[in-house]
Amino acid sequence: MTSIYIGVMTGTSMDGVDLVAASFDPLHLHATLTIPFEPELRDELMALTLPDDNEIDRMGKADVTLAKLIGHGINELIEKNHLDRSQIKAIGSHGQTIRHRPEHGFTLQIGDPNIITEITKIPVISDFRRRDMAAGGQGAPLVPAFHQAIFQHSSIHRVILNLGGIANVSLLPAGRPEDVYGFDTGPANILMDAWCERYTGHPYDENGNWAAYGHPIRGLLERLQAHEFFSKEPPKSTGREDFNIDWLDDQLADWRNDELEYDELEDTPENVQATLLKLTTRAIKKAIYRSDLDTGEVYVCGGGAYNSHLLEQLRWRLRKHNWSVQSTSVLGLSPTWVEATAFAWLAMRFMTQQSGNLPSVTGAEGFRVLGTMTCV
Repeated sequence: MTSIYIGVMTGTSMDGVDLVAASFDPLHLHATLTIPFEPELRDELMALTLPDDNEIDRMGKADVTLAKLIGHGINELIEKNHLDRSQIKAIGSHGQTIRHRPEHGFTLQIGDPNIITEITKIPVISDFRRRDMAAGGQGAPLVPAFHQAIFQHSSIHRVILNLGGIANVSLLPAGRPEDVYGFDTGPANILMDAWCERYTGHPYDENGNWAAYGHPIRGLLERLQAHEFFSKEPPKSTGREDFNIDWLDDQLADWRNDELEYDELEDTPENVQATLLKLTTRAIKKAIYRSDLDTGEVYVCGGGAYNSHLLEQLRWRLRKHNWSVQSTSVLGLSPTWVEATAFAWLAMRFMTQQSGNLPSVTGAEGFRVLGTMTCV
């Protein structure tokens, strides 16, 4: 009988919960579902990523609200798709990251697994990141281990690029599983979505059309790139604590106050959007060109895989070494479901007591079984 695992992912974009029911050997998706966040929950989760008043009470309430949403969502996924509950071995729930501070050795994801187990009557594996951190790792990114298992090729170098709120790369050298590594490259949708929503009212820049109208502002780009994260060597990870709309506003204010750099004619919302897109693509290009991979294939997943202008810009930037850029759908897995599937895979790894991290990616002292289990 096929063992099915359910993966649950809520990323830094904070637009909703992605649910996947998957089996492995070979990979097969049995069912998928996205549950959008109500605006109030989204706003509260966003607010909790930065210090503010009465955080513990507010976090506790959000922890419960999110867990109920996930639990009922999983039941809906099972019922709508007539899944056999006896085949479902476990749920892998990432939770919503509200603080990620690897420099202090801690990370915090909410979405109470006790409530999810109570609603679904299925064991939940959660808290995946802290076991890696306890071993000296960053606790992120965790998906490269899954990327390696599913996407590594014996004779072609591959890069799996996840464009969520944050961009991260998994570098998969052909036929060399021991040399896989990956890291966060910096912001992706996190800044572009926030800026787009402020000026257009739309939650994201569809196809990158708005950014395509603009022209990157060199002086502003240089300021944004001066953030210390970009000069750090891997392993490294980041999040909304480092890159958020308040930080962007501060950078814009500094740029506007610089009489030598500032040009009022450049200061349009679409030019800022084009600058943010270039900030993302430039960091990705640097990550790929600084690797020892001479040429190969880039496969893009996450919401940013649907930003056709961004992919076009990336192809142009990587043209010198003939890198191809396409979506993971070419490899048989839709960009929308890669991360949730990764947490179904991590649940499977926990249940079979196999490691879920790659020390070459996170910087941990060794391979570790990730997560804790909440029993029925």
